[in-house]
Amino acid sequence: MSLDVSPALLEKAERGEVDEGEFVDCVRTSLPYAWELVSSLVAQLTVDGTDFADNQVPPPSEQARGQLLRAMASDAIRGALQRHFGVRLAFQNCHRVAVFAATEATEDHYRRFTSVRAQLLNQSEELRDC
Repeated sequence: MSLDVSPALLEKAERGEVDEGEFVDCVRTSLPYAWELVSSLVAQLTVDGTDFADNQVPPPSEQARGQLLRAMASDAIRGALQRHFGVRLAFQNCHRVAVFAATEATEDHYRRFTSVRAQLLNQSEELRDC
């Protein structure tokens, strides 16, 4: 299961009345490692005043890796995180999450990061089975 959904939130979803803020809170509490990683990268963008921040440190456990994979693999979760934080997310090799400021100026950098070439160049033997 990807998220720990409360009975009240599930009931709302069954009725069709889901508030994105409630969904984001569900993501935050269900996937704390992924939430903290994205939050810290967004904070790094702000502190550094840059348009890009990324993580290259593997998760500390398989549970943490699973949280990150669930957050990045789900269009709904990833989209909600992007809207909540006002950024664009990119993902490579089981743990390399990148956060881009949501501006026209970062579009070229985002395209390079998500290119086939960048994916190939970001391979290593250690990440073979991540």
